[in-house]
Amino acid sequence: MLHHLTPGWLAFLGLLLAGEQQPMPIETQLTFDAKGHTLNNNQVFSPDDRWMVYDTRNIDTGLGQTSSIELFDVRTGKTSLLYRTTNQTEYGPGAGAVTFSPTEAKVLFLHGLRNADARYPYAMSRRTGVLVDVRQPQKPHFLDGRCLNPPFVPGALRGGTHAHQWSDDGQRISFTYNDEVMERLSQTNPTVKDLRTVGVLSPAHPVKVHDSNDADCFDGEWFATIITQVTERPTLGSDEIERAFDETWIGRTGYRKADGSWQKRAIAFQGNVRNRANQIVTEVFVADLPEDLTRAKPGQPLEGTATTRPNPPAGVTQRRITFTEQGVEGPRHWLRSLPDGSLIGFLAKDATGVVQIFGVSPNGGPIRQLTHQPFSIQTTFNFSPDGKQVAYTADNSIFVTDLANGNYRRLTPRSADEQRPINAVVWSNKGDKIVYNRYVSTAAGRYIQLFQLTGF
Repeated sequence: MLHHLTPGWLAFLGLLLAGEQQPMPIETQLTFDAKGHTLNNNQVFSPDDRWMVYDTRNIDTGLGQTSSIELFDVRTGKTSLLYRTTNQTEYGPGAGAVTFSPTEAKVLFLHGLRNADARYPYAMSRRTGVLVDVRQPQKPHFLDGRCLNPPFVPGALRGGTHAHQWSDDGQRISFTYNDEVMERLSQTNPTVKDLRTVGVLSPAHPVKVHDSNDADCFDGEWFATIITQVTERPTLGSDEIERAFDETWIGRTGYRKADGSWQKRAIAFQGNVRNRANQIVTEVFVADLPEDLTRAKPGQPLEGTATTRPNPPAGVTQRRITFTEQGVEGPRHWLRSLPDGSLIGFLAKDATGVVQIFGVSPNGGPIRQLTHQPFSIQTTFNFSPDGKQVAYTADNSIFVTDLANGNYRRLTPRSADEQRPINAVVWSNKGDKIVYNRYVSTAAGRYIQLFQLTGF
């Protein structure tokens, strides 16, 4: 059945905020099948909010063993298969971490390489981005090309993309990346490491790969570039980073720079620096992007070489915007931006050691604490579509905080640890629903299910 009110909500007799009675939210379990229903950290709704998309993982680390991408029809409560991998084994290929385009009925997810086996299983450097049109199930479009043998090809990558996020106009897709060429080189050269970095896909033009074999090397329908600069040996106390990850697009249409000009496309990301004591601290960085991502800087080929990783295009500027002692802390999360691009949100500990949400302008400057509560945030978070609230899990409950005054509301009763909300807390595009995951135990087993909150 579509609507199933979870145990405990009847005991949840309203919430008091500033002495006023608040509406009682309604929590509904949406799925019941004996399999996982894992939501991505954001962008799980179709543009019209008719569909939700998820993968069938039942544990977070099970991407290589996950074979299916499915749709949930919000109107009927029915699920349908959108894509299933072929020749799935315990070694791969695997598929998951699926997002909806904000403008079209298309979804994008990571897909392990189709030649995955015991010798070369699913791995961080062996995956790619696949797009499927909802109207054409089981028809994959491989967006990022892959080329492992010199001469490398501009616009094709040499490794694996993951955690894809769409820009608001649907014309760019960011991702995290691990390079297989550098990974192989590191096995014989200890001075080399495969350092995680961030890249962008754009529909500039398709990319042809000379050694295409549809398994380990293949063409790409979009143009892929790496946009962040990383190094194995960052100078202590500098802004150089050895790892870039868990990014977000800034604003729906960019942000206003300190000089008053408008930056149309930019990404905020987490970067690991080394302080003067040689300790790793995670800080917030911004990469301002040009409209054209296909032009290389002189002497820095986009595709890299046999001994160097791919390079950012001409016109990309990378800068650090937070300078803290402890840096970003808390559970793994992706940075988030307010819709107008004025603030980038991240997790860190307050003065008492509690993990809270903080914000900083893309131009840098003072850091603002956005949440003030006595218990640490447990999951990634998301701002509401109107930019007025932020939703997250804390104290085994779903919460929202009003960004104008810092007041917070508990929207669900506190759960036992084994039933607490997990993974993402995601708003619908209209802002009238919040969806998330919980484990539910039944006679058939314990499975991740979809839940929804309305009436808040």
